[in-house]
Amino acid sequence: MNNQALHGISAHPCALTFLEGKTMSNDITETTVPSTENERNFGLQPTRRRRPSVNITPAERLGRIAIGLATIVVGAILLASASSAIAVIFEVLLVAAGADLVVTGAMGHCPLYAKLGHVPTSLRKSS
Repeated sequence: MNNQALHGISAHPCALTFLEGKTMSNDITETTVPSTENERNFGLQPTRRRRPSVNITPAERLGRIAIGLATIVVGAILLASASSAIAVIFEVLLVAAGADLVVTGAMGHCPLYAKLGHVPTSLRKSS
């Protein structure tokens, strides 16, 4: 494919799939079409996500999951019978708090504990 054939083609994501690694030129600039998914997404470099460190004991994890699930169920039951806007708001917040407990329990990481620097003694590494 030559540069004349590429003239006037926009950098639409669908067009990029068959133009990977090719050079496009027009009267103003010459551009290389990104060849990887990360380059297509605003030129960002690939990043590795690190899993957050575990800062909740196994017993607390189980407790968070159990209490979180119970809170979600109770909030959903109350939400079904809510009559006022204030009640709906509080019950949605109750369900959200339960979901937070379930997620932090499942992940084993509490962002608030991390922010406060709290690490249970059973999880501290001995030096």
